[in-house]
Amino acid sequence: MHIPDGYMSPLTALPIAAVMVPIIGVAVKKVQTTMKKKQVPLLAVGAAFSFIIMMLNLPIPGGSSAHAVGAVLIAILLGPWAATVAVAVALTIQALIFGDGGIITLGANCFNIAFLMSFSGYYAYRLFKAKAEISSLRGLVAAACGGYIGINLAALSTALMFGMQYHLFQAPDGTPLYFMYPLKFAVTVMMGEHLLFAGPVESVFTVLGVLFVAQTYPELIGTDRNNRENKKGVMASV
Repeated sequence: MHIPDGYMSPLTALPIAAVMVPIIGVAVKKVQTTMKKKQVPLLAVGAAFSFIIMMLNLPIPGGSSAHAVGAVLIAILLGPWAATVAVAVALTIQALIFGDGGIITLGANCFNIAFLMSFSGYYAYRLFKAKAEISSLRGLVAAACGGYIGINLAALSTALMFGMQYHLFQAPDGTPLYFMYPLKFAVTVMMGEHLLFAGPVESVFTVLGVLFVAQTYPELIGTDRNNRENKKGVMASV
């Protein structure tokens, strides 16, 4: 899903990066004011987890790739703003050190993979989960749906971004200057790979991650059962 340099005009990439800068600023402030100290190590682990699974790329014809991300898992555990920060850090390290994703297109990649995926997947999860507990069957199904929806919306946004380059930037003789395939091709190939492959993989990673943390470290995520027990303890002491 990473967009490499050379596939997007600076006239498209730089304005998106300019939009992403204040988003990251807000995300950092939200994390600083809302995250508990005991959750900071989990945020670091989430960023490392996202970095690792994003390095397992399946190349897609046209210059992008399909892979799991972990953004929705981090959003479920720590919130979408924290997920935005964690995945943006992973994407930046990948671009600067490993050349996975472009430098000029880093803002676009952060917008699609860190921001859009985290928020869309998280709120899809909240919608499907309703009032169920995080580790209940409904909660796990909601996590799977959130992961699937989040990564596919991010993939669609990515395909639209670089697919439009074919139509917007051409030489006088009609030769594409940046992306060599039309929008229809970009969307068809990108969404085919993510709907059939990356989406299910993302769902599995999300469910397994939620289940592992809920069963092993429930105090890190404040499960609904723990919250109710805490409330009962307060009432009893009163």
